[in-house]
Amino acid sequence: MKNLVLLSATALTTTFGLVFGTMQTASALDWNWNYSGTGIEANGTFTTNDTPDELGYYLISGITGTRNGETITGLQPAGTPIPGNEPFNVDNLISLSSQQLTGDGFGYSTSGGNFASPFFASFLPTPSYLEVFSAPPLTPGFENLGTEDSELPINFSATIISVPEPTSILSLLALGTLGTTSALKRKQSFKFTANKFKKAS
Repeated sequence: MKNLVLLSATALTTTFGLVFGTMQTASALDWNWNYSGTGIEANGTFTTNDTPDELGYYLISGITGTRNGETITGLQPAGTPIPGNEPFNVDNLISLSSQQLTGDGFGYSTSGGNFASPFFASFLPTPSYLEVFSAPPLTPGFENLGTEDSELPINFSATIISVPEPTSILSLLALGTLGTTSALKRKQSFKFTANKFKKAS
């Protein structure tokens, strides 16, 4: 009987653990992203929140990928500039609209010690995407771009590759409930059989 109670408690605990785990996972979206330009090839994945702001932008919280064969090592914190492009802060926002990046864009570092920041340049005669790239030696200030640095046109694209599935949460709840109900029925059946045995003796 103790084993049945333990099984019931375990089923409930496991179910709640799985449900809350699924709910936490469902609060984030995964994206594929890529961009290219003259001498530039970059691609990878983003992680964002699952709810856009009032303008339709999602906040990027994580990034993986490569740029020209160099591994991306980190996301530039929102509200700060990539080194060498001060004082232009990134906002790390991404959208599904035709203009997917803002004028602030996102930034990241690479394994070669370099930094890159794609953004939407609305100030151009024909608005389009640009990438600011800065490499060592890093001199603070956008006006100090050296020969190793660049600001070049790019083609940028990003798409969502995973969407939260509320049905999976309901399925887990149903599964846990069925497991618990089954264990309780077995417990009640055991009690009934035990009582019959007592009466008979």
